[in-house]
Amino acid sequence: MADTRIPIAVLGATGAVGQTFIRLLDGHPWFRVAEVAASERSAGKRYAEAANWLEGSVPAAAAALTVLPCDVTRVGSPLVFSALDAAVAGEIEPAFARAGRFVLSNAKNFRMDADVPLVIPEVNAGHLDLIDVQRSARGWTGAIVTNANCAATVATVALAPLHEAFGVRTVFAATMQAVSGAGYPGVPSLDILGNVIPYIGDEEPKIEREMQKMLGRFNGASVESAPFVVSAHANRVPVENGHTVVMSVGFEKQPSPEEAIAAMREWRGAPDVRGLPSAPDVPLHYFTEPTHPQPRRDAMLGRGMTVSVGRMRADPILHVKFVAMGHNTIRGAAGGSILNAELLVARGMLARPGSA
Repeated sequence: MADTRIPIAVLGATGAVGQTFIRLLDGHPWFRVAEVAASERSAGKRYAEAANWLEGSVPAAAAALTVLPCDVTRVGSPLVFSALDAAVAGEIEPAFARAGRFVLSNAKNFRMDADVPLVIPEVNAGHLDLIDVQRSARGWTGAIVTNANCAATVATVALAPLHEAFGVRTVFAATMQAVSGAGYPGVPSLDILGNVIPYIGDEEPKIEREMQKMLGRFNGASVESAPFVVSAHANRVPVENGHTVVMSVGFEKQPSPEEAIAAMREWRGAPDVRGLPSAPDVPLHYFTEPTHPQPRRDAMLGRGMTVSVGRMRADPILHVKFVAMGHNTIRGAAGGSILNAELLVARGMLARPGSA
């Protein structure tokens, strides 16, 4: 029987995030990995030979694929997941969009462009309507859709129900970010073991501006960024997977801690995301235990797609403070892109699998 799933390509397929794409897409009901692409040094090799596989075994469906160069004339799939480094994404991703492909990007290059959707499906699914603006402005038939910085994703999911209910005004955020966020081989062991590195290049500005865009309002032509102020501190810590963000937040309408918790517990996000293959049953889980969330124990909640929160209490400077945590390479990277693609299908922007 013919496989009617949508063929997809993964660019940067041999790296840490590229491997996460391959793992999460194995057996996906709507998408099949048809092509893998990477740098010239990997091109021509079998994927199983080219990828220094980091977790479990290489899925059989991808193992025998020949690695292609990241060249639009060589990669033909209509849907492209990009795990490319920002140093090369700026040139390669637009080439695919000009050729009529949907590009789901993890790179920072286009996130803040006025005509590019920066999407967490449960939070701002309507921002996908920017695709029409993008196509008109750039004269291409494809599109670039981005997902956010991994720490900004965790913080934004946690803030979304609070912003809806009370209007965020001021955010202080300090991150404790896992080493897997630095890719592979990442941070040298003698730098990170028993240590905290209080600097991650370009991380704090990304967190500060991306949260405002994602929680902003699409007015039919552009996104009006939310008018709150963010102050972010980014730290690398000796944790394998799971970014933790501690936040103090001030609001237009001050909630009690109990009201803030209730808003988080009741929130389910955009209705058209529910039931998508990669969507968690609960996008935001509140822990009553004061010792949670913890990356080692809670990062895989909702198959890595649920953001966990806890320790909600009154803040003596702002209004409330709490902790949020999420899986950085799943919800904050590959899984987020896959959910974006599923939302494109659900909204009729991509043909449904098996449709003529």
